[in-house]
Amino acid sequence: MASMRGDDRQPTSMFSYVSAEDRVPADHPLRPIRALVDEILRDMSRDFDGLYARVGRPSIPPERLLRAQLLQLFYSIRSERLLMEQLDYNILFRWFVGLEMDEPIWVPTVFTKNRDRLLNQEVARQFLQRVVDRASAWMSDEHFTVDGTLIEAWASQKSFQPKDGPPEGDGRNFHGQTRTNDTHASKTDPDARLYRKSFQSEARLAYLGHVLMENRHGLIVDGMATTADGHAERDAALLMLQKHARPSRPRTLGADKLFDTRDFVDVTRQLGYTPHVSQNVKRTGGSAIDRRTTRHAGYSISQACRPRIERVFGWLKPLAGLRKVKLRGLDKVDSLFVFACAAFNLRRLPRLLAMAATPA
Repeated sequence: MASMRGDDRQPTSMFSYVSAEDRVPADHPLRPIRALVDEILRDMSRDFDGLYARVGRPSIPPERLLRAQLLQLFYSIRSERLLMEQLDYNILFRWFVGLEMDEPIWVPTVFTKNRDRLLNQEVARQFLQRVVDRASAWMSDEHFTVDGTLIEAWASQKSFQPKDGPPEGDGRNFHGQTRTNDTHASKTDPDARLYRKSFQSEARLAYLGHVLMENRHGLIVDGMATTADGHAERDAALLMLQKHARPSRPRTLGADKLFDTRDFVDVTRQLGYTPHVSQNVKRTGGSAIDRRTTRHAGYSISQACRPRIERVFGWLKPLAGLRKVKLRGLDKVDSLFVFACAAFNLRRLPRLLAMAATPA
Protein backbone atom coordinates (compact mmCIF):
# COMPACT_ATOMS: atom_id res chain seq x y z
CA MET A 1 0.00 0.00 0.00
CA ALA A 2 1.45 3.37 -1.02
CA SER A 3 2.16 5.89 1.72
CA MET A 4 0.90 9.46 1.46
CA ARG A 5 3.86 10.73 3.47
CA GLY A 6 5.70 13.60 1.79
CA ASP A 7 9.31 13.28 0.71
CA ASP A 8 11.76 15.25 2.88
CA ARG A 9 14.12 16.16 0.08
CA GLN A 10 16.69 18.80 0.78
CA PRO A 11 16.46 21.85 -1.53
CA THR A 12 19.03 21.86 -4.32
CA SER A 13 17.97 24.86 -6.40
CA MET A 14 20.21 27.91 -6.16
CA PHE A 15 17.97 30.49 -7.81
CA SER A 16 14.47 31.85 -7.29
CA TYR A 17 12.51 33.88 -9.80
CA VAL A 18 9.89 35.08 -7.26
CA SER A 19 10.55 38.66 -6.19
CA ALA A 20 10.26 39.96 -2.64
CA GLU A 21 7.33 42.09 -3.80
CA ASP A 22 5.44 38.91 -4.72
CA ARG A 23 6.36 37.11 -1.51
CA VAL A 24 4.99 39.78 0.84
CA PRO A 25 1.22 39.25 1.30
CA ALA A 26 -1.00 41.91 -0.21
CA ASP A 27 -2.71 42.48 3.15
CA HIS A 28 0.46 42.67 5.25
CA PRO A 29 0.33 45.59 7.76
CA LEU A 30 3.66 46.95 6.51
CA ARG A 31 2.35 47.56 2.98
CA PRO A 32 0.29 50.71 3.73
CA ILE A 33 3.05 51.95 6.05
CA ARG A 34 5.64 51.48 3.29
CA ALA A 35 3.44 53.47 0.90
CA LEU A 36 3.15 56.34 3.38
CA VAL A 37 6.87 56.29 4.16
CA ASP A 38 7.84 56.29 0.47
CA GLU A 39 5.60 59.29 -0.15
CA ILE A 40 7.16 61.20 2.74
CA LEU A 41 10.71 60.32 1.72
CA ARG A 42 10.06 61.52 -1.83
CA ASP A 43 9.00 64.86 -0.40
CA MET A 44 12.24 65.00 1.61
CA SER A 45 14.48 64.03 -1.30
CA ARG A 46 15.63 67.60 -1.98
CA ASP A 47 16.49 68.06 1.69
CA PHE A 48 18.57 64.88 1.59
CA ASP A 49 20.54 66.25 -1.38
CA GLY A 50 21.83 69.09 0.76
CA LEU A 51 23.20 66.70 3.39
CA TYR A 52 25.61 64.86 1.09
CA ALA A 53 28.71 65.95 -0.82
CA ARG A 54 28.60 66.02 -4.63
CA VAL A 55 31.90 64.14 -5.00
CA GLY A 56 33.30 61.08 -3.30
CA ARG A 57 32.15 57.52 -2.67
CA PRO A 58 28.35 57.04 -2.62
CA SER A 59 26.90 56.59 0.84
CA ILE A 60 24.02 54.40 2.02
CA PRO A 61 20.82 55.91 0.58
CA PRO A 62 19.13 57.98 3.31
CA GLU A 63 15.75 56.47 2.44
CA ARG A 64 17.05 53.00 3.27
CA LEU A 65 18.60 54.19 6.52
CA LEU A 66 15.32 55.65 7.72
CA ARG A 67 13.25 52.64 6.63
CA ALA A 68 15.66 50.36 8.50
CA GLN A 69 15.39 52.57 11.60
CA LEU A 70 11.60 52.29 11.42
CA LEU A 71 11.87 48.49 11.33
CA GLN A 72 14.05 48.57 14.43
CA LEU A 73 11.35 50.56 16.24
CA PHE A 74 8.39 48.54 14.93
CA TYR A 75 9.86 45.14 15.79
CA SER A 76 11.67 45.98 19.05
CA ILE A 77 15.09 45.01 17.68
CA ARG A 78 17.44 45.85 20.50
CA SER A 79 20.65 46.47 18.53
CA GLU A 80 21.90 47.43 15.10
CA ARG A 81 23.82 44.16 14.87
CA LEU A 82 20.61 42.16 15.25
CA LEU A 83 18.91 44.45 12.74
CA MET A 84 21.61 43.70 10.16
CA GLU A 85 21.24 39.99 10.90
CA GLN A 86 17.51 40.21 10.23
CA LEU A 87 18.07 42.14 7.02
CA ASP A 88 20.39 39.39 5.82
CA TYR A 89 17.76 36.63 5.80
CA ASN A 90 14.36 38.24 6.39
CA ILE A 91 12.65 38.78 3.04
CA LEU A 92 10.01 41.06 4.58
CA PHE A 93 12.67 43.35 6.01
CA ARG A 94 14.60 43.43 2.73
CA TRP A 95 11.44 44.39 0.88
CA PHE A 96 10.55 47.18 3.33
CA VAL A 97 14.04 48.71 3.27
CA GLY A 98 14.30 48.36 -0.52
CA LEU A 99 17.15 45.85 -0.79
CA GLU A 100 17.56 43.33 -3.60
CA MET A 101 17.45 39.67 -2.64
CA ASP A 102 21.19 39.15 -3.17
CA GLU A 103 22.35 42.64 -2.16
CA PRO A 104 25.01 42.59 0.59
CA ILE A 105 24.07 43.87 4.04
CA TRP A 106 25.91 46.75 5.69
CA VAL A 107 28.41 46.29 8.49
CA PRO A 108 26.63 47.31 11.73
CA THR A 109 29.14 50.04 12.58
CA VAL A 110 28.88 51.49 9.08
CA PHE A 111 25.09 51.53 9.32
CA THR A 112 25.20 53.15 12.78
CA LYS A 113 27.60 55.91 11.74
CA ASN A 114 25.63 56.72 8.60
CA ARG A 115 22.32 56.63 10.49
CA ASP A 116 23.58 58.93 13.25
CA ARG A 117 24.97 61.36 10.68
CA LEU A 118 21.63 61.46 8.84
CA LEU A 119 19.07 61.28 11.66
CA ASN A 120 19.68 64.66 13.26
CA GLN A 121 17.10 66.83 14.97
CA GLU A 122 16.15 68.68 11.79
CA VAL A 123 15.54 65.53 9.73
CA ALA A 124 13.59 63.86 12.55
CA ARG A 125 11.31 66.88 12.99
CA GLN A 126 10.73 67.22 9.26
CA PHE A 127 9.76 63.56 9.11
CA LEU A 128 7.38 63.89 12.07
CA GLN A 129 5.81 67.04 10.63
CA ARG A 130 5.13 65.33 7.31
CA VAL A 131 3.55 62.39 9.11
CA VAL A 132 1.38 64.80 11.13
CA ASP A 133 0.36 66.63 7.94
CA ARG A 134 -0.88 63.37 6.43
CA ALA A 135 -2.73 62.49 9.62
CA SER A 136 -4.34 65.92 10.06
CA ALA A 137 -7.71 64.76 8.72
CA TRP A 138 -8.05 62.38 11.68
CA MET A 139 -6.56 64.70 14.32
CA SER A 140 -8.39 67.13 16.55
CA ASP A 141 -7.20 70.72 16.27
CA GLU A 142 -9.01 71.82 19.42
CA HIS A 143 -8.39 69.33 22.24
CA PHE A 144 -4.94 68.18 23.37
CA THR A 145 -3.09 66.43 26.19
CA VAL A 146 0.51 66.89 27.29
CA ASP A 147 2.75 64.77 29.50
CA GLY A 148 6.33 63.66 29.98
CA THR A 149 8.14 60.44 30.82
CA LEU A 150 11.55 59.44 32.13
CA ILE A 151 14.05 57.98 29.65
CA GLU A 152 16.93 56.22 31.34
CA ALA A 153 20.30 57.32 29.97
CA TRP A 154 22.97 55.00 28.60
CA ALA A 155 25.34 55.80 31.47
CA SER A 156 26.11 53.93 34.67
CA GLN A 157 25.81 55.35 38.17
CA LYS A 158 29.55 55.03 38.73
CA SER A 159 30.14 57.43 35.82
CA PHE A 160 28.42 60.16 37.90
CA GLN A 161 31.55 61.69 39.40
CA PRO A 162 32.54 65.02 41.00
CA LYS A 163 33.04 67.87 38.54
CA ASP A 164 35.97 69.45 40.41
CA GLY A 165 38.12 66.44 41.18
CA PRO A 166 38.69 62.70 40.95
CA PRO A 167 36.17 60.36 42.61
CA GLU A 168 36.81 58.67 45.92
CA GLY A 169 37.90 55.12 45.09
CA ASP A 170 36.77 53.61 41.79
CA GLY A 171 33.37 55.32 41.80
CA ARG A 172 31.42 52.15 42.54
CA ASN A 173 30.79 52.64 46.25
CA PHE A 174 28.95 55.96 46.59
CA HIS A 175 26.71 55.08 49.54
CA GLY A 176 26.54 57.88 52.08
CA GLN A 177 27.84 60.47 49.61
CA THR A 178 25.82 63.54 48.67
CA ARG A 179 25.58 63.60 44.90
CA THR A 180 23.72 66.31 43.03
CA ASN A 181 23.66 67.63 39.48
CA ASP A 182 25.36 70.82 40.72
CA THR A 183 28.43 69.00 42.01
CA HIS A 184 28.51 65.83 39.88
CA ALA A 185 28.23 64.92 36.20
CA SER A 186 28.40 61.76 34.15
CA LYS A 187 31.77 61.26 32.50
CA THR A 188 30.28 59.16 29.69
CA ASP A 189 27.12 61.21 29.04
CA PRO A 190 27.44 64.79 30.35
CA ASP A 191 23.91 65.70 29.19
CA ALA A 192 22.30 63.07 31.44
CA ARG A 193 20.97 64.28 34.79
CA LEU A 194 20.31 62.49 38.07
CA TYR A 195 16.54 62.54 38.36
CA ARG A 196 13.66 60.77 40.05
CA LYS A 197 10.15 60.76 38.63
CA SER A 198 8.49 60.46 42.06
CA PHE A 199 9.50 60.54 45.71
CA GLN A 200 9.07 56.76 45.95
CA SER A 201 11.39 55.95 43.03
CA GLU A 202 15.17 55.88 42.93
CA ALA A 203 17.18 58.62 41.26
CA ARG A 204 18.65 57.63 37.90
CA LEU A 205 20.73 59.24 35.18
CA ALA A 206 18.06 60.14 32.70
CA TYR A 207 16.47 62.39 30.11
CA LEU A 208 12.82 63.38 29.81
CA GLY A 209 10.62 62.73 26.79
CA HIS A 210 7.61 65.00 26.19
CA VAL A 211 4.57 64.42 23.99
CA LEU A 212 1.71 66.64 22.85
CA MET A 213 -1.23 64.40 21.87
CA GLU A 214 -4.54 65.22 20.23
CA ASN A 215 -7.58 63.71 21.96
CA ARG A 216 -9.64 62.37 19.04
CA HIS A 217 -7.55 59.32 18.09
CA GLY A 218 -4.58 59.70 20.43
CA LEU A 219 -2.09 60.66 17.71
CA ILE A 220 1.09 62.58 18.48
CA VAL A 221 1.12 66.22 17.40
CA ASP A 222 4.62 67.02 18.65
CA GLY A 223 7.38 65.54 20.77
CA MET A 224 10.77 66.41 22.17
CA ALA A 225 13.41 65.21 24.62
CA THR A 226 15.11 67.44 27.19
CA THR A 227 17.50 67.19 30.07
CA ALA A 228 15.82 66.03 33.26
CA ASP A 229 14.87 68.58 35.91
CA GLY A 230 11.80 69.60 37.87
CA HIS A 231 10.73 72.31 35.42
CA ALA A 232 11.47 70.53 32.14
CA GLU A 233 8.01 69.02 31.63
CA ARG A 234 6.23 72.37 31.96
CA ASP A 235 8.84 74.24 29.92
CA ALA A 236 8.72 71.67 27.11
CA ALA A 237 4.92 71.72 27.14
CA LEU A 238 4.87 75.50 26.72
CA LEU A 239 7.36 75.31 23.84
CA MET A 240 5.19 72.79 22.00
CA LEU A 241 2.00 74.72 22.75
CA GLN A 242 3.52 77.94 21.46
CA LYS A 243 4.56 76.19 18.26
CA HIS A 244 1.00 75.00 17.59
CA ALA A 245 -0.91 77.96 19.07
CA ARG A 246 -3.92 79.31 17.15
CA PRO A 247 -5.27 82.22 19.24
CA SER A 248 -8.22 82.73 16.89
CA ARG A 249 -10.06 79.61 18.09
CA PRO A 250 -10.61 78.12 21.58
CA ARG A 251 -8.57 75.09 22.53
CA THR A 252 -8.20 72.88 25.60
CA LEU A 253 -5.19 71.20 27.16
CA GLY A 254 -5.37 68.25 29.54
CA ALA A 255 -2.50 67.52 31.92
CA ASP A 256 -1.79 65.89 35.27
CA LYS A 257 -1.18 67.49 38.67
CA LEU A 258 2.47 68.28 37.92
CA PHE A 259 1.28 71.04 35.57
CA ASP A 260 -0.98 72.65 38.20
CA THR A 261 1.10 75.77 38.80
CA ARG A 262 -0.03 79.36 38.40
CA ASP A 263 2.76 80.25 35.98
CA PHE A 264 1.96 77.34 33.65
CA VAL A 265 -1.79 77.94 33.81
CA ASP A 266 -1.41 81.68 33.11
CA VAL A 267 0.92 81.21 30.14
CA THR A 268 -1.29 78.44 28.75
CA ARG A 269 -4.26 80.81 28.77
CA GLN A 270 -2.19 83.52 27.10
CA LEU A 271 -1.41 81.08 24.29
CA GLY A 272 -5.12 80.55 23.71
CA TYR A 273 -5.61 77.21 25.49
CA THR A 274 -8.04 76.50 28.32
CA PRO A 275 -5.98 74.53 30.86
CA HIS A 276 -7.88 71.37 31.88
CA VAL A 277 -5.20 70.45 34.41
CA SER A 278 -5.83 67.99 37.24
CA GLN A 279 -6.21 69.88 40.49
CA ASN A 280 -3.40 69.54 43.02
CA VAL A 281 -5.28 70.67 46.12
CA LYS A 282 -2.41 69.65 48.41
CA ARG A 283 -0.03 72.12 46.80
CA THR A 284 1.00 75.12 48.88
CA GLY A 285 -1.39 77.92 47.99
CA GLY A 286 -3.98 75.53 46.58
CA SER A 287 -4.79 74.61 42.99
CA ALA A 288 -4.42 77.10 40.15
CA ILE A 289 -7.62 75.63 38.65
CA ASP A 290 -10.93 76.65 40.21
CA ARG A 291 -14.65 76.11 39.66
CA ARG A 292 -14.67 78.48 36.70
CA THR A 293 -12.90 75.72 34.80
CA THR A 294 -13.94 72.48 36.52
CA ARG A 295 -17.70 73.17 36.39
CA HIS A 296 -17.78 72.77 32.60
CA ALA A 297 -18.43 69.35 31.06
CA GLY A 298 -15.40 69.78 28.80
CA TYR A 299 -13.11 69.60 31.84
CA SER A 300 -14.38 66.12 32.72
CA ILE A 301 -14.06 65.02 29.10
CA SER A 302 -10.43 66.19 28.96
CA GLN A 303 -9.66 64.34 32.17
CA ALA A 304 -11.22 61.18 30.74
CA CYS A 305 -9.12 61.50 27.56
CA ARG A 306 -5.89 62.30 29.39
CA PRO A 307 -4.92 58.66 30.26
CA ARG A 308 -4.70 57.89 26.51
CA ILE A 309 -1.27 59.47 26.48
CA GLU A 310 -0.02 56.57 28.61
CA ARG A 311 -0.66 54.33 25.59
CA VAL A 312 1.84 56.45 23.68
CA PHE A 313 4.50 55.97 26.34
CA GLY A 314 3.48 52.32 26.64
CA TRP A 315 4.60 51.85 23.03
CA LEU A 316 7.55 54.23 22.90
CA LYS A 317 9.34 52.83 25.95
CA PRO A 318 8.99 49.02 26.07
CA LEU A 319 8.25 48.32 22.39
CA ALA A 320 10.23 51.00 20.55
CA GLY A 321 13.11 50.53 22.99
CA LEU A 322 13.21 53.99 24.57
CA ARG A 323 12.93 52.85 28.17
CA LYS A 324 16.73 52.99 28.28
CA VAL A 325 18.02 54.78 25.22
CA LYS A 326 21.24 53.39 23.72
CA LEU A 327 22.55 56.78 22.63
CA ARG A 328 24.55 59.46 24.38
CA GLY A 329 23.98 63.19 24.13
CA LEU A 330 20.77 65.22 24.15
CA ASP A 331 20.83 65.89 20.39
CA LYS A 332 20.87 62.18 19.52
CA VAL A 333 18.30 61.26 22.16
CA ASP A 334 15.96 64.03 20.96
CA SER A 335 16.33 62.96 17.31
CA LEU A 336 15.50 59.35 18.09
CA PHE A 337 12.58 60.27 20.35
CA VAL A 338 11.01 62.54 17.72
CA PHE A 339 11.50 59.90 15.02
CA ALA A 340 9.90 57.30 17.30
CA CYS A 341 6.90 59.63 17.71
CA ALA A 342 6.53 59.62 13.93
CA ALA A 343 6.77 55.81 13.93
CA PHE A 344 3.94 55.65 16.48
CA ASN A 345 1.68 57.67 14.19
CA LEU A 346 2.65 55.57 11.18
CA ARG A 347 1.49 52.43 13.00
CA ARG A 348 -1.92 53.99 13.66
CA LEU A 349 -2.54 55.69 10.32
CA PRO A 350 -3.27 52.58 8.17
CA ARG A 351 -6.09 51.58 10.53
CA LEU A 352 -7.61 55.04 10.32
CA LEU A 353 -7.29 54.99 6.53
CA ALA A 354 -9.01 51.60 6.43
CA MET A 355 -11.83 52.86 8.65
CA ALA A 356 -12.34 55.85 6.39
CA ALA A 357 -12.44 53.62 3.30
CA THR A 358 -15.01 51.26 4.81
CA PRO A 359 -18.57 52.29 3.85
CA ALA A 360 -20.87 53.11 6.75
